[in-house]
Amino acid sequence: MPSWQSYVINPVLRLFVKRRLAKAQTPLEARAAFECLSAPAVSGVSFEADVVGGVPGEWATGTAQAAGVMLYLHGGGYFACSPATHRPITGGFAAHGFAVFAPHYRLAPEHPFPAAVDDALACYRAALVTHGAARLVMAGDSAGGGLALATLLAARKAELAMPAGLVLFSPWTDLAATGASIKANAERESLLVGSRIAEVAALYLQGVNPETPLASPLYGDLRGLPRTLIQVSDREILLDDSRRIAEKIKAEGGWVKLSIWPNLPHVWQISQSFLPEARQALAQAADFAKSTLASCA
Repeated sequence: MPSWQSYVINPVLRLFVKRRLAKAQTPLEARAAFECLSAPAVSGVSFEADVVGGVPGEWATGTAQAAGVMLYLHGGGYFACSPATHRPITGGFAAHGFAVFAPHYRLAPEHPFPAAVDDALACYRAALVTHGAARLVMAGDSAGGGLALATLLAARKAELAMPAGLVLFSPWTDLAATGASIKANAERESLLVGSRIAEVAALYLQGVNPETPLASPLYGDLRGLPRTLIQVSDREILLDDSRRIAEKIKAEGGWVKLSIWPNLPHVWQISQSFLPEARQALAQAADFAKSTLASCA
């Protein structure tokens, strides 16, 4: 049963965020709409600035000894948000026993594709050297989820080891916007504006074919990925991005669990201070990540 909080958060997001996104005329206005989604700090978690692989970012750490290291790539359509906006998620994973590094990868339109991939890959290379693949989990939400997949495709091409596991929250895997849910869920979606997906993709791609695998992993070779967990809501416009990437991973011999949650907004995990489903989803994801680390021990 969906919580009563889920029936509150959807109209609130629609009124205060989705409406602003629909009206935004510039990337700066759209960034401001996303960045109004501030949330309380996670109790017992500290955040410290650092540079990994030449890319600035921040570590989120809890009080317990870390079970492993997580590289977390924030969402925001490749043009908005930052490690600070996603502290409810990185802090949530830290509270569950991970040392989490969130890079401040470069954003469009100032830094179009493949700048984000280059930055994420540089971080991943450095993390492999310092921590080793068996202690490392990759994760990301929305555009950051697509970026996590793209980073591993680039890593495989560079003959780098894969991490122990991969966690994706509502990943944006198809910048060509061919998923049926973009139209089917346009009214139910409480955060993103389906009619502007192509516009946001163009901001990042700057003329690059949207079916380029490092921009849209749905069109890539997904063989050899680590065990993967995907969480998505049934009312999102990106529902089919999750469904289709899961189907393709399975078809290409990979292991993937697709977890579809009812009546929740896009990347609801960021609302863990209010939504019980967010706390439950983070706990499920943390348990999954720990199980992948244990299998590599």
